[in-house]
Parts: sequence; C-alpha cells; structure tokens
Amino acid sequence: MAAHLSYGRVNLNVLREAVRRELREFLDKCAGSKAIVWDEYLTGPFGLIAQYSLLKEHEVEKMFTLKGSRLPAADVKNIIFFVRPRLELMDIIAENVLSEDRRGPARDFHILFVPRRSLLCEQRLKDLGVLGSFIHREEYSLDLIPFDGDLLSMESEGAFKECYLESDQTSLYHAAKGLMTLQALYGTIPQIFGKGECARQVANMMIRMKREFTGSQNSIFPVFDNLLLLDRNVDLLTPLATQLTYEGLIDEIYGIQNSYVKLPPEKFAPKKQGDGGKDLPTEAKKLQLNSAEELYAEIRDKNFNAVGSVLSKKAKVISAAFEERHNAKTVGEIKQFVSQLPHMQAARGSLANHTSIAELIKDVTTSEDFFDKLTVEQEFMSGIDTDKVNSYVEECIAQKHPLIKVLRLVCLQSVCNSGLKQKVLDYYKREILQTYGYEHILTLHNLEKAGLLKPQLGGRNNYPTIRKTLRLWMDDVNEQNPTDISYVYSGYAPLSVRLAQLLSRPGWRSIEEVLRILPGPHFEERQPLPTGLQKKRQPGENRITLIFFLGGVTFAEIAALRFLSQLEDGGTEYVIATTKLMNGASWIESLMEKPF
Repeated sequence: MAAHLSYGRVNLNVLREAVRRELREFLDKCAGSKAIVWDEYLTGPFGLIAQYSLLKEHEVEKMFTLKGSRLPAADVKNIIFFVRPRLELMDIIAENVLSEDRRGPARDFHILFVPRRSLLCEQRLKDLGVLGSFIHREEYSLDLIPFDGDLLSMESEGAFKECYLESDQTSLYHAAKGLMTLQALYGTIPQIFGKGECARQVANMMIRMKREFTGSQNSIFPVFDNLLLLDRNVDLLTPLATQLTYEGLIDEIYGIQNSYVKLPPEKFAPKKQGDGGKDLPTEAKKLQLNSAEELYAEIRDKNFNAVGSVLSKKAKVISAAFEERHNAKTVGEIKQFVSQLPHMQAARGSLANHTSIAELIKDVTTSEDFFDKLTVEQEFMSGIDTDKVNSYVEECIAQKHPLIKVLRLVCLQSVCNSGLKQKVLDYYKREILQTYGYEHILTLHNLEKAGLLKPQLGGRNNYPTIRKTLRLWMDDVNEQNPTDISYVYSGYAPLSVRLAQLLSRPGWRSIEEVLRILPGPHFEERQPLPTGLQKKRQPGENRITLIFFLGGVTFAEIAALRFLSQLEDGGTEYVIATTKLMNGASWIESLMEKPF
C-alpha cells in the first residue's frame, strides 16, 4: 500500500492495486527466471506502481536498458521486453534477439507493449524475421498512473503535439480507455462537462465504449459526481507563465520527473568540522517529492514567498521537541521520547532538505534577470504593451539567451494579444532565425499551428474581454494567506482553473459569451445510473469532480485546484488527471523540431 494515495476522498490505491495485479499475472505466464529489458522512458512511470521487490517476487533476476547490439549476459530462461509501440524500438529489439540466438542456449522471448499492441510494430518485427521468436506478445494498459492522492497522469510526452499538430487521436483514445478503467473501479460518473474539440472527442469515445459494453451493468456506487474534460488549447496562456508555487518553481528550475527531482549535490553535503569542503559529492541528489512527506505536503502548493516562514516555524518546533529529552525524568517519559525519535529525526532530515532546496530556488528568484522576466510576463498578462515589440525580449535575443526562454515570452505576448500584428510577428521571427539559426523555422511553424505564435486575425484582441469577465488578473494578492487562486502566479488566476471554479458555482451559463470566444465547443452529457445507485449527498458533503486536462497540466494549476478543494464553503473537491505533467519549458521543447 502507498499511504499517500489514500489520504483523499478517493482511494487511488484501488487503481494502483488493479494495475499491479495485471502486471503480476503477466509475469507469472512466463514461468522460470526472467530478465526484463526496459524501454528507458517506461522505467519512471513503472517505478510509481511496482518497485523492484515486486518484480523480484516473480523471479525477475536481471534488468537492462534497451540498447542496440547484444544484451548483457544473463543466465535466465525468459527475456521480456517492456516497450512503447514505436517502430525505431522494434529495430533495436530485433538486433537484440538475433544476437541472442547466435549466442547459444535458446531463450524464451516475450514482448509487452505499453499501453497498446501495435500492428505496425508487429509487422516490422515480422519483416526483420523475429516475430516468431516471441512466445507472448501482449499489451499492458497502463493508461493512468497514480502520482498522489488526488493526481493521475498518463505521462504521454507527445500528447499535445499529436492532438494539435498531427491530428493523431491515439492519446485521446488512451485517455478514454483510462476513464473507462476508472469508472469500472469507482463507478459510472453521472455528469460529464467539457470544453474543446479534444474534450468532445474523448466524451464521444467514452459514450461509444459504454454502448459496446452494454452487457455488463456497472453496479459500483459512484465515487465521482462530475467529470470535467478540458482541452489544453482552451488555455494556452497558463503554462507559458512562470509558476510561483514551491513545487512549480522546483519544476521550472530543476524539472520533476515521475515525482523525482535531481538537485546539485553541494547543498546537501553533510558539513564536517575542519575538512574545508574537500571531497564534495559529484552525484546529483535525487529526492522523491510527494505528500507521503508531511512537510512537503504542507508547503508544496504555497507561493514561494510564504515558504520561508513555514520552514523557520518548523525548525523551532523540531528543536523544541529535541530539547524535551532533558525534561524526561521517569522511565516512562524516556521510553515515550525514544518511541518518537524516528519520526522526529525524519522530520529534521526533511526540514534540512527543503531548507536547502529553498536556498537553491532563492538564488534564482532573487536574480535580476528573473525579476526582469517576471515583470514582463506580468505586464503581458495584465494587458500592458502587448501589441508592440518588447525591448526586454529584443535584449534576450541580442544576448542569445536560451531559445526556449525567448519562445515562451514571445508566445505569451501573442496569446495575451489574441495574436501579434503581422509586422511585430515578422520582426520577432526574423530576429530569432538570424540569431539562433534557420533550422528553427520548423519550430516557429509548429508554434503557429498550435495557436501559440500567430498573426492577429481581424484586428480584434479578445483577451481583455476574457481577462475582465473571468477575473484573470488580481492586483491585490495575498501570497501568505491567499483568498483567491491567483496567488499561484502572484496576480494571474489560471484560466483553466477559473473555468472549473465557475462551473462548480454558479455554472457556465453565467459566462456563455466568454465560452464562445474560447476555442472549441462546450457541452454537457449525462450518464444514466441504475436505480439504487443515485447518490444522495449529505448536508455539507462536497461534490467530487474529476478534472481531466487533455494536453498537459502544470503544478501551479494543480496547486490552485487543491486550494479550491480546501475552501470551507467551496462545495467541490477535485481529483486531477492529465495526459502529462509539464511546465512551459518542457511544453515548448515538445513542439520544437530537432535539427537533423
């Protein structure tokens, strides 16, 4: 059991257990000792559902990363490939299998496609002459992976690009399948709301899948009251801005991958007396970040400016607790102190780690460049000077700052102005290509196709209307004790979360005009429940809404939704699902064409 998955109203351990059971069943089909060959991208997501101990119980003796040429020697009966259905990976697998066949005693080969089998991939293996070598060719539908008690992700890195640039609906199909799995475990979701083209398609796929499974009536009492499907392109603005929550900044600066972060080791080296800083560790410090850690659960969603005071209060509490040992006089008191010691030591270690992380972040946030960039972002979001060439952006290009930083700012300006005037757009494009290289012309084309960097059509800027109607910009933000979701960006309230907030109360009818301006249809569907399963809410009991971001979600948006869940009179608690956890940099990077 993973305790941090069951702290909320929805116990996500049920999903984790179902996924683990399926994995165990597959491993048991391959009798005897086993070696697993991993597609490297899958090791992170799999680590969240099955530790090495579970694999070991099922006779997994060796694990390798999928690489060309020969596999390392392993005295095992079965070799199992865990891979995504990608053609380029099939070529590597074929190379591995052929070199093993030449090596000597026959092995049993198996292949597990995650999350779906692919005819194209099997055809490629057939063309390479190795398809017959596999005894089991199966799929493992790892669609939604539980990250935390209120957070699920598909970790599909290409989902946004596939949906909006390549019109490939594969990830939408996986999203619909994942939602069907959730409904099989947690009951039918009575109401579906959605906004956006992809949301409409996912809802249609779900309704069709439900029709196809008419034979089996779902008799589980529904846990969720509503499902809200939201397209990422309904709110292109939020991921482009710099997140200002503690977790958001860790992700912006260091990147959180599958709930782990790698940090510079110098800050975490134990300080010994008189060694003058010799032998500093060179290996990056790897920490897991989730709500299993008490302190992290408390500070992760706070604005970074409010974190310092929490850490100093915690430090006082912990040192006072350690001082208690001097007051322990009787055997009973000493025994009680000793029993609390492991928890106190863990709390002290956790405090030391987060103090070091906060210092690392502070070094960045107090720099002049961070302040300048933030000022420009906030000017754009509050509607100041969005229609002309920005001098700070010009400066960044002239000094050849990282291209992703420049693209984020230019795209932010474009989105906050409903597109740029042709003259301004051409100027930016020319400057970027002349400074960073003409190979980036394909990247600029992708950004335009995704609606991030485009000419203003019809000379109308709709952003001010959206900003005012949805109250996206708040001048007086209380970062220490917030009263509104805008604290996560120190002034800007994420559009996506504002839509969720208004849907819950007073309903979308109040913002029909803005919904028409935003891209894609908005809709509502009801899924009838068998009699006896209708939910009767107790007075004061909150509704539970599952909100699914198609195309990715940021940690700042997650923090804003958690803030809404915790409001006394909010009336709704949110569980968040997404195709990918992302930030502005990883998002822009996924849309960049790699120069050949």
